[in-house]
Amino acid sequence: MKFRLLVIDDEKNIREGLAEHLSEDGYEVICAKDGDEGWKLFSNGDIDLVITDLKMPQLSGEELMKRILSQSPGFPVIIMTGHGTIDIAVKAMHNGAWDFLSKPIDLDHLSLKIKRALATREMFFQNRQMAEELERKKQFKSIIGNSRNIREIFNTINKVAATKASILLTGESGVGKELVADAIHELSSRKDKPLVKVHCAALSASLLESELFGHEKGAFTGAVTQRKGRFELACGGTLFLDEIGEIDPNIQIKLLRVLQEKKFERVGGEKTIEVDVRIIAATNKDLKAEIEKGNFREDLFFRLNVVNIHVPSLRERKDDIPLLIAAFLNEFAQENGKSIDTIHEKVRSRLYVYDWPGNIRELRNCIESAVVMCQSNIVTVDDLPPAFRSVSDDGMINIKIGSNMADCERIIIQETLSHCKGNKSKAAEILDIGRKTLLRKLAEYELGS
Repeated sequence: MKFRLLVIDDEKNIREGLAEHLSEDGYEVICAKDGDEGWKLFSNGDIDLVITDLKMPQLSGEELMKRILSQSPGFPVIIMTGHGTIDIAVKAMHNGAWDFLSKPIDLDHLSLKIKRALATREMFFQNRQMAEELERKKQFKSIIGNSRNIREIFNTINKVAATKASILLTGESGVGKELVADAIHELSSRKDKPLVKVHCAALSASLLESELFGHEKGAFTGAVTQRKGRFELACGGTLFLDEIGEIDPNIQIKLLRVLQEKKFERVGGEKTIEVDVRIIAATNKDLKAEIEKGNFREDLFFRLNVVNIHVPSLRERKDDIPLLIAAFLNEFAQENGKSIDTIHEKVRSRLYVYDWPGNIRELRNCIESAVVMCQSNIVTVDDLPPAFRSVSDDGMINIKIGSNMADCERIIIQETLSHCKGNKSKAAEILDIGRKTLLRKLAEYELGS
């Protein structure tokens, strides 16, 4: 790939001479006769380095450089100077110029400076990309998992975080919807502004209205002072509305207006307040079903559901259970000043086969309880809460590490058939293979007919 250079000089012979020389060096070169034209060409993009004269009519090389660096920090700009402008060139270096050259230009010297500048530019952008990637990973550190479902959520968050779109998070209680909201805010341009959270189900209709929109002094009994609502407090940032499916129909109307017009009035007030807030809502309800029942406004649903992110239950992402166990075990061991290395294999089996109706919240509580009760360096079944001690792990198949694929397949078929008490049709259904395929495998592994 050729690097693309922009040469700017009001003297035609100089810019054309430089363009010819640099083209011979293997660069793609475009030229501009003054700073204004140069800025337009730079703004169009696809420029890798700028070489500009310092003194030009209208927009000077120094002012052009300031514009470029304000838009693209670290971008390489080489200044060309005539006699009597060395001091200005040195000042330009302090203001961010990569380097400067005095006229008449030593072409070999220029070629060397360009090579160094482009190499540094590549390193700058590589380092910035690495820093951005590390920042992304840091923002996702609270969302533990590497299953396909979770990777898809990471991908979606990266796509939508920088936008202004409203987002609706759906999923069962305890799956981590709030953590997804945190990640979206932290990866957005609003991250330095407030992330304000409201649990809509925890408040009555009148209290929720005041909580969201604020109230004026004397608006109702007990309103002894004016109070700002969560929309005002979140201005410029993000408002997270948890359990949005629980809000009263009258509040839904007022919320719809804020989403449409970006304005509202405090309770008991007449002054219209304008806000810039990004909305992330969450619910464990089927809002389409609630619309059919008349409990939720369809127009509000469409305003909230610009982007939908479904957060899977723990049952749908069981591959992440070992990672979650390890993270929670480490967290609570440190918190309680204990040295716990791992969990017993029987504990692992029981936690894996359990259905987790309470999702990650339930798993977290389970591990915290087990750590508190544990008196050794390994969590055993006896350390688990009572509800988990009776969980059967009979449905687990134990396969030794080091077994080859044929051995694994034979054990799985044998154990599944045993579990089905010899019913080949049922075993084939569980294994998701045809009955004829199962019969062939039984003969192949000499497991009987």
